[in-house]
Amino acid sequence: MIVEGAILDRSGVRAGYVRVRDGRVVEVGRIGCDSSRGRERKIRGIVTPAPVNGHTHLADFLSVREPPSGTLADLVRPPDGFKFRLLQSASAAAKRGAMRSALRWMERQGIGAAIDFREEGVDGARQLRDAAQGISVRPVILGRMPPGEVDRTALDALLSVADGLGISSAREEGRDRRRSLARACRRAGKLWALHASEAVRESPEDYLDPIPDLIVHLTRATPDDLAQVQSAGATAAVCPRSNALFGRRPPLAEMERLGLPVLLGTDNGMLRPPTLFREAEFAYVASRLAHRPVSAGFIARSLLVTPWEFLGLPDRAAITAHGPATPLILRLPPEDPEYQMVTRASEQFIVRPGWPGRRGPDP
Repeated sequence: MIVEGAILDRSGVRAGYVRVRDGRVVEVGRIGCDSSRGRERKIRGIVTPAPVNGHTHLADFLSVREPPSGTLADLVRPPDGFKFRLLQSASAAAKRGAMRSALRWMERQGIGAAIDFREEGVDGARQLRDAAQGISVRPVILGRMPPGEVDRTALDALLSVADGLGISSAREEGRDRRRSLARACRRAGKLWALHASEAVRESPEDYLDPIPDLIVHLTRATPDDLAQVQSAGATAAVCPRSNALFGRRPPLAEMERLGLPVLLGTDNGMLRPPTLFREAEFAYVASRLAHRPVSAGFIARSLLVTPWEFLGLPDRAAITAHGPATPLILRLPPEDPEYQMVTRASEQFIVRPGWPGRRGPDP
């Protein structure tokens, strides 16, 4: 299959063609210069790297009903918020099934990875590893230790399964405990992450001690707070649809102005399904509703490029011949591809390699 139109990747936007065989890129070049000599079917569209869901809680997909009314704390605060009661009441098999359903949902969207905050210690991390078997979406698992004194044996066991640790917030973890957990992550070469300034503003002096790799939400952060985050070298993950349910919005325009690296995520599975294209469109439209517009290019980069750079896999964000990137092919007009990607992309426009010209989700 040859896709002629636009390429949108780590190098930015450019006109060109991409030749795909068996789901891999085998040739890239200027339109009209491919080596097929007319023997392969051509379609017009946009080629990008696989998007990454920058923040999920996939086990929450146990509940697909409208969540009960109440505050954010009523729903998600440990240890007795609605989500934790939900997790405690479900069997391991039910949780694996819920996470597998969410991963399948993302697989149909061409998503390459999801960075998941996975509660319930080593058992929770193992359940997600098991759920992901045979699925193309890579789970990046940020596990969570039970409260109390840190058990070194349990921590080492968790880090042997997980890709790092993701805590609820600095307010709910003492400084000494945070430092201990972060040191263990650094020694193991794993990620350290937390939620911050979601319901109320928190001081960067707290959540930047120790400096996390990833900070989720920051909806209540001030411009000065964000500047400190940027200076510390941390990356932010934002979840606009989930935040909007509670009357909040991430300050994306300020993040773009500062050049803060940003990932886009879908957050709790019980609040929103992991539909990353809808998240991108909402982020773009909501920023205009708030009279603080962000560019389509900034949002597209938060889906396609920044996450792979954050994970230390920048080559996965580059569309090159015989490179490691998995191509996402969208049968959309290639004019202004960043805008197309952010506002018009959906599962129905994905063309699967091996399905020449076909549109739509898996049957």
